[in-house]
Amino acid sequence: MTRNEHPIVNPFTYGALALDDAFTNRETEVRELVADMENGQDVVLYAPRRYGKSSLVIRASERALRRNVLVGYCDVMRTTTKERFAAALARTIYADIESPGEQVVERAAALFRGLRIRPSMEIDPDDLTLRFSFQAGRRSADIDDTIERLLELPGKIGAERKRRVVIVFDEFQEIVGLDRNFPNLMRAVFQTQPEIGHVYLGSKRHVLERIFNDKNEPFWRSAKQVELGPIAPAKFAPFIRKRFDTTEKAITPEALERLLGITAGHPYATQELAYAVWQLVPLGHHAFAEDVDTALGQVLHSEHNHFARLWDEAPTAQRLLLLALAEEPAHAVYSAGYRERHDLPGPSSVGIALQALERKELAGRSSDGARCIVEPFLAEWLRREQRAV
Repeated sequence: MTRNEHPIVNPFTYGALALDDAFTNRETEVRELVADMENGQDVVLYAPRRYGKSSLVIRASERALRRNVLVGYCDVMRTTTKERFAAALARTIYADIESPGEQVVERAAALFRGLRIRPSMEIDPDDLTLRFSFQAGRRSADIDDTIERLLELPGKIGAERKRRVVIVFDEFQEIVGLDRNFPNLMRAVFQTQPEIGHVYLGSKRHVLERIFNDKNEPFWRSAKQVELGPIAPAKFAPFIRKRFDTTEKAITPEALERLLGITAGHPYATQELAYAVWQLVPLGHHAFAEDVDTALGQVLHSEHNHFARLWDEAPTAQRLLLLALAEEPAHAVYSAGYRERHDLPGPSSVGIALQALERKELAGRSSDGARCIVEPFLAEWLRREQRAV
């Protein structure tokens, strides 16, 4: 067949979940998480946005399923009300845990017959899956009782089928936004289900730390805590090189070193920049360091409106701290020397600004614990666009 019949497409992906060949080397983390799932160990998996948490958990879940573990996935970020949370739980329990065959609606009706509020059910015409919805009860306690019963169901199903069950809660920190008492309710149920494992994913460190590290909270020290960091250049480099080689292009060692030096192993940023570099290079040619710099300029141009909006919305103290972190990531951001070098205000104002940037998921910690900017390419944009103003 000719090349026109099978055009070569860009092998790098960003924005969507990284699945199959696009999944970058996280083999150690995957193996460890699969073992935790098999053992029923509760796990808190923290990482800033776009570090590949969901992709990693999906890969681990696929392996756990092959080892006879039932895995359910519930995205809390999409559940803006208690009724939507109940619907998401119902779908997770029914589609992922119960895994029905024939008589779809009848099986679902039987499964949820004991709920105080029974769900409405309809078959989605697009993918033929069963969709659930809950209407608010006459009393506010009705939906809470319904959610409690739903949380109990995976344990009953696992016991009946003699299978390990694991429930994944993506962006788990959002649960406190639904109801401040939900952690108490959930923990009370989970304590009676030692055979059920839970994986809690989250991107907001300050909320997760309050949920799992505050001794006054019900989830205190209830789960193994894992932080997902950047991918080491030694592991990322072979992946990038191979993706170029298998698409009739190549990348020089200098260009590869330059690319990873810019992204510092950030999964999303590396894929985005590699995508732009690949697009610049004709078939049968090498990507050079100059191509990486050109691609970086294109990426910054595409992100300019987003970064400019973040800058415009930031108060003065946050802007000063962003500039400081872009220029010099540091452990001692409150020190007199650091504040003097970067024209920062007093320690209390720096602390308030830092907390705000962390809530926005713009600032965080590097692998060595230093305070830094975690939003991909924002530090480079600040150095180019704002430092000279």
